[in-house]
Parts: sequence; C-alpha cells; structure tokens
Amino acid sequence: MDWRGTVTKAAGAVIALVLLALVAGQLLGQPVLLSYVTTGSMEPTIAAGDGFVAIPAEAAGPIEEGDIVVFEAEEIQGGGLTTHRIVEETDRGYVTRGDANPFTDQDSGEPPVKREQIVAVAWQVGGEPVTIPYLGTFAEGVQSVVQAAQLRLAGLLGTRSLLGTQGLAYLIFGLTVVLYAADVWFSNDRRRDRSRGRDRGLSARLLVGVMAASLVLAATAAMVAPAGPQSFEIVSAEFESERSDVIQQGTNETLQYTVGNGGQVPVYVYFEEGGENVDMRPASFTLAGNDVRNGTLTLTAPPETGTYRLFLTEYRYLGVLPEPHVRTLYELHPWLPIVVIDALIGVPFYVVGIALVGSGRVRRRDRDGPTAVDRLLARLR
Repeated sequence: MDWRGTVTKAAGAVIALVLLALVAGQLLGQPVLLSYVTTGSMEPTIAAGDGFVAIPAEAAGPIEEGDIVVFEAEEIQGGGLTTHRIVEETDRGYVTRGDANPFTDQDSGEPPVKREQIVAVAWQVGGEPVTIPYLGTFAEGVQSVVQAAQLRLAGLLGTRSLLGTQGLAYLIFGLTVVLYAADVWFSNDRRRDRSRGRDRGLSARLLVGVMAASLVLAATAAMVAPAGPQSFEIVSAEFESERSDVIQQGTNETLQYTVGNGGQVPVYVYFEEGGENVDMRPASFTLAGNDVRNGTLTLTAPPETGTYRLFLTEYRYLGVLPEPHVRTLYELHPWLPIVVIDALIGVPFYVVGIALVGSGRVRRRDRDGPTAVDRLLARLR
C-alpha cells in the first residue's frame, strides 16, 4: 500500500471516530470523547463553534480550580449543558465562569455547581485545552440534517418512535441494513473488475461492524439516557409547612419516587445517595419489561436554614446478566456493567455476522457466483 492509501485510510478512520463520538454523545445526552461550544463565553480559550476533547467526569478524577467542565446548568440560557471554567470551590459547590465573561455564573443567578452536575472535563495539556477548530459548526450542521430527516420520516410513517435519541439509534441501524441490501442488489448487475485483480465492494467487516456499533449505541442509550442525577431543591425553614419542598430544619420529608421501564428487556436500577440528607428505599429495583415500581425517598433538611439542592443518582443496566453479577461489577465502578453488557451485545453480533457473511467484500464476484446473502442462506440450511 502506498503512502496515499495509508493517509486516506487514516483520515477516514479519524472522521469515523469523530462521527461515532458525536452520534454517541447525541444518543447519551452527554459528551463522549468530544464536545463543543456554541457561544463566545469561553473565548479566546475556546472559540464559538470549536470543539475540544472531553473526558467523562467519572474518569476524570478530582475536579479542581482551573478545570474547564461541562455541567448541567439550571439557569444559564434556560438550562442544559454548559462549558465554563471552575474559578472557586465552596461548601455549597463550585463557582464557574466563562473566560470571556466579567461575572461568575453564580453572580448571574446560577446556583453553585454540584459534583453530580458535572458530566465531563476538558482535557488540558500545559494548561490549555485540546481544541478542534469548527467541530461544533460541523456537529450543528449534521444535527440539523438528522433532525430534519427524523421529522420527515416520522411524518411519513406516522410514528413518533423515530424521534429523539432512541429514534436516532433506529435510523442508524436501519441505514446500515439499507446500505447492505442496496449493495447486494446492485451487485447482481456488476462484474468483478478483473483488470485491477480485486473486488471493490463494501467490506463485510465494515458493514457488520457498523451494525454491531449501532446496536451497542442503542443499548448504551437505553441504560444511560433515562438514568443520571436527579436534583431536589428544598428549603430548610424554622417552621413547619404543608409544602413538600419546605422542610423544618433538622426534620425530614418522605416522598414517593417512581421508577419505570418502558422497554421490553428487564433492567436493574441502583441508587446512589448524594449525601447524608438523602435516603432511598429500596436502594435497588429489578424491573421487568413495561414495569413500574414505587420507592420511598426521604429528604432531610440541614440544621442551618436556607435553600439546598439534594441529589439522587440513578444507574440502570439491561438485564442480560444475572443481577448478582451486575451488582458486583457496579460496586467496582458504575460504568463497568455498561462496558461488559455492551461487549456481550456487540462482540457476539459481530462474530456471528462475520461467520455468516464472510470477511471479504459484499459484492458478487461474477455473474454466476454467490452473493453474501446466498452464502448466508446456505449456512442457515
């Protein structure tokens, strides 16, 4: 292979990795390897429309002053993911500010940022984040096209299941199947390019790999998207109140907490309490398909009066392993069950797919030769 082919393949791999990271981030609702900013609040460090390498908060280690973090804001531009720098750590949480802003977010009405709100940390080398010019502009354009396609298809088919992050996973998988079928169909009218001595069809490994990746993305989204931290804002008051969010100091309030599973695959749900002022019972659930269960959440008001935000973090995992195995993995690290479950879904799919369709090119080698579908059907007989 000459250097041009090597460079072309390397560039294609990088582009594929970027697209995969952006799609995964869209499905999961949080950055995966890459993120970007849409405003100039972080200039000149990160320009509007530029991207940066984002390390998931669970793997980033301790959060320190000077870190650039992606967090779930409550007030900034109506709430949502925001990328700003931590300028101070207090007992109530982190104080954040955009590098281009004269005031902190907390001066503008945003409550101090809790550790549970931080979803990613920008990777910095020598004190400067690793940025990717125009990545955000590219991502916004792709997202607009994808959303328009989702709306169009949902309208044509009369279903809302193609909308949102789960619908995106369906579209990725469906597009892969369509590309595979189209390649096999058109191969019926093509001959092998004998002058070049090779078949130039699509790689079966690539097609099966993309299909396996789409399944893994859909499974990961089903576990991550409905989970995450839940915030409860309470007022510790000197008096009793009929309102559930106003609790007399030093006492507690009991609430009903509902957990549901809208899919067909059973899920295991575990809760991590964000401090001694939060108590969830039971601490875990096993939910069958389309199941709904109720738990008891107890919030305790601190001795000092004031407004507080309490957090309860929910983790959920598809029930493809026995619950004791999932619990053991969860106790080692909350991400470990997701990695193992994804491997159990993706790896067998890829191996079986390659065993059925082969590892060559998905194209008829000659007019009388078998296609990949012919080989697959022959193996199933």
